[in-house]
Amino acid sequence: MWQPDGWGWQARIGLLTPHADICPESEFRAMAPEGVSIHATRVLLGVYSPGGIMDPTIAAGPVRAFADPPEVDDAAELLAAAPLDAIVYGFTSSSYVRGAADDAVLMRRLETRTRGVPVVVPCAAAAEALTVLGVKALALINPPWFSAELSGQGASYFEGLGFEVAYHGPAGLPSNQQAIEPAEVYEWVRRHTPVNADAVFIGGNGFRAVATIHALERDLSRPVLTANQVAFWHALRVSKKRITVTGYGRIFDSQR
Repeated sequence: MWQPDGWGWQARIGLLTPHADICPESEFRAMAPEGVSIHATRVLLGVYSPGGIMDPTIAAGPVRAFADPPEVDDAAELLAAAPLDAIVYGFTSSSYVRGAADDAVLMRRLETRTRGVPVVVPCAAAAEALTVLGVKALALINPPWFSAELSGQGASYFEGLGFEVAYHGPAGLPSNQQAIEPAEVYEWVRRHTPVNADAVFIGGNGFRAVATIHALERDLSRPVLTANQVAFWHALRVSKKRITVTGYGRIFDSQR
């Protein structure tokens, strides 16, 4: 009788996202099955011009500052006023710059403001997903707006957690979030994943990539992870809800 209304009767996931980024909300909603709702709030990131335009290579200063108090802390507290099951900090690159130890500090700091709502940090979620999947070596594909230095910091992040990084680098695609097409991402990842990588991690919450997961896992015969996918997976995991997600990667099989 009634039409779907988007109500989160299974789970409600919050999302802290850079103010002009359109990708995390889109990809979370694409992956969310019926009964899982997404509730986002925006946090100022000082690399954008109006219309979501940013420099071809993002600067390290604003990336590092995004995780600093008070803006993201205040946003987390406001978002947690809603009846949510988990909140995702939707920004990969500050983890690359600041490191895994700081991710743990950030998570604890934000959780002091969220009144018991668990906080998910994508790179920490990626490390847990890689462990769940038994991955030893990974290929790390980053957005085209990441510098070679930032990509190297991403490699150091995962190496510091005991993983081998068989390949890393920014994708050679247009450095414009709105110009990214799944077919181009698929081809770049397929051609740049070495045979000695057990899995692929596509970094960057603003990098449009979840549409490629199924095809890449089929054609590479190994797990494919993305920043938004692992964050969504981990948000469902910490919410302690048994929710089936299909078509977006092997990692969701561990949810069942």
